[in-house]
Amino acid sequence: MKIESVCIFCGASDRVPKHYIEEAKKVGTAIANAGLKMIYGGGDCGLMGASANAALAAKGYVIGVFPTILQGIEAEHEGLSEHYILGTMHARKQLMFDKSDAFIILPGGFGTMDETFEVITWRQLHMHEKPIILYNYNGYWDKWVEMTNHFFAENFAGEKTKSMYTVVNTLEEAMAILTGKK
Repeated sequence: MKIESVCIFCGASDRVPKHYIEEAKKVGTAIANAGLKMIYGGGDCGLMGASANAALAAKGYVIGVFPTILQGIEAEHEGLSEHYILGTMHARKQLMFDKSDAFIILPGGFGTMDETFEVITWRQLHMHEKPIILYNYNGYWDKWVEMTNHFFAENFAGEKTKSMYTVVNTLEEAMAILTGKK
């Protein structure tokens, strides 16, 4: 399967350490430079906004999907290639899923975790076979990996599920998967 579009799940907080914001910019730039469309949550804040703005600055195509429930809570991006406003978080996640050929997960919080577990669960249920890449930048996802390894050790998840996503520690590893060079 040729990957033409990638969905980014990541945090929307501007209060995070700046090195996370800088890495999100690198991800957005790398996606644009690879000629991939970027799909994301439509915000202009945190890692979301940083990656989108970097992709746009690199002449990339960026699709934002913003739910009405976040209007007035998160800054909505106004300068995207395509911009969708949807009524619910569920509709947002579905459209992001439908428009994406792959997923890359950057550091984030509860919303990022929700999105990540949902696409993994959908893959378990044979709803898709899209690559899911957990970018463990700066060891951010180490505890997540530890927690999910506990799922496997206690047989709450089958070992097959572990092959449904890939944990990488560098942007180069993530891009190699997305561009088919791995």
